This record gives sequence, C-alpha cells and structure tokens, in this order.
Amino acid sequence: MNTKHKSAFTMAEALMALVILGMLMAAVAVAFDASIKNYQANQGIARNINTARQTLLRITNDIRTARAVSHIGPGGDLHNSRLTLTNADGVSVTYRFNQPTGELFLVTNDDDTDDDYILCRNITAMTFNRATFIDPDDGLLKVRNVRIVMTLTDPDAGTTQTLAAAAVVRRNL
Repeated sequence: MNTKHKSAFTMAEALMALVILGMLMAAVAVAFDASIKNYQANQGIARNINTARQTLLRITNDIRTARAVSHIGPGGDLHNSRLTLTNADGVSVTYRFNQPTGELFLVTNDDDTDDDYILCRNITAMTFNRATFIDPDDGLLKVRNVRIVMTLTDPDAGTTQTLAAAAVVRRNL
C-alpha cells in the first residue's frame, strides 16, 4: 500500500495568512505615517528654536560690546518691544519687535539708510527689560543689563516655547 501525502496549504489557510499579513502591514503603515508627521513637526520646532537662539546670541553679544544702550522711559508702546544701542563700531542699532506680524527686526540707523532686516519670525511675545543705574561720574541714567524674553509658536505644530537671555553692558561696569 503506497499512500502519498502531499503537504500544502489549503485555500482557507492561504486566505487567513493574507488577511493577517494585511492587518500587520496596515499597522506598520499607520505607525510609519505617525512617525513621519512627528518628525516633520519636530523639525519645524527645532528650526524655529535654532533661529531664536541665534537671534538671542546676536543681541546679547551686541549688548555686551555696546558703547551705550538707550534707556526708554516707562510708558509708551516702545518700552519693552524695542532696544536701541550704539555698537562697538559706533553704529546705532535697533532691535524692534512687531507684534502684529510676529517678526523681530534689526534696524541699522546709519547716516543715509534705514535698513530693516528680519532676524526672527513666529514670535508671539517679546520683551526687553532693562536694569538701570545712575552713573556717579556724570550723573546720567544708564542701562546696566538687559533681560530678553522671547516666546515662539510653531505655526505648523502649534507648540509654544519661551526662551530667555540676559546680558550685562560691559562698558558701564
């Protein structure tokens, strides 16, 4: 008696394997799509934070090496949204935050030009807080240090991040 058993998958087993494989592939595709969206959101946040950090570094370096930092008295719209200083080269520079557009401008106040350069975008709030003192040599009110607080919002992800920096005006020490 010679009986041969052929081993093979039945049609039902093959269909069940395809269904299980399809469900696994769908789960992998959903996870992969979620990770791509997360990566893109984090990339936008990182780009905004990097730009803001570079901007704060530039401002704090200018403050540290400034010949003078202008003191704007209390009151008025410009008290906390603008910082004017005379840099080491003797050029008057203004950092101006425009609330409606969410942009921080660098304005170089040369003799002939008034150049506006956008340093950073997507800013929802920004303040320049100055600590002042009266110079005993000349009796003038001078700025000792400046604290900068910047709040960014990523338009794509909707996340908000606040950065802060401070700098001492070395010429006034």
